[in-house]
Amino acid sequence: MSFREAAPLGDVPEGAALGIEVDGVDIALVRQGDDVYAIQDWCSHAEIPLSDGDVEGCTIECFLHGSRFDLRTGEALSLPATEPVPVYATKIEGETVWVDLPTESEN
Repeated sequence: MSFREAAPLGDVPEGAALGIEVDGVDIALVRQGDDVYAIQDWCSHAEIPLSDGDVEGCTIECFLHGSRFDLRTGEALSLPATEPVPVYATKIEGETVWVDLPTESEN
């Protein structure tokens, strides 16, 4: 794993999601207070961008069928999704959000 520059902190909305691509990986960034979460931006049920859904607390909802995912663990919290989605560690340096992504050899 290695940290990659993801987005300016000011671009990540509070309590909502920002869909981005970092090194070919689709990610939804969500800001909750001082925390920024990074989760794969595709619902494991229907391959719909999670960044288009609603954020409530530490969960994000797929707008198409209503599956909810935990932003901290990627766990599917409601049907119809049953499979988790990957989450990625983040760090903030200055005004930049960095995301820890697998290296090519780890894929």
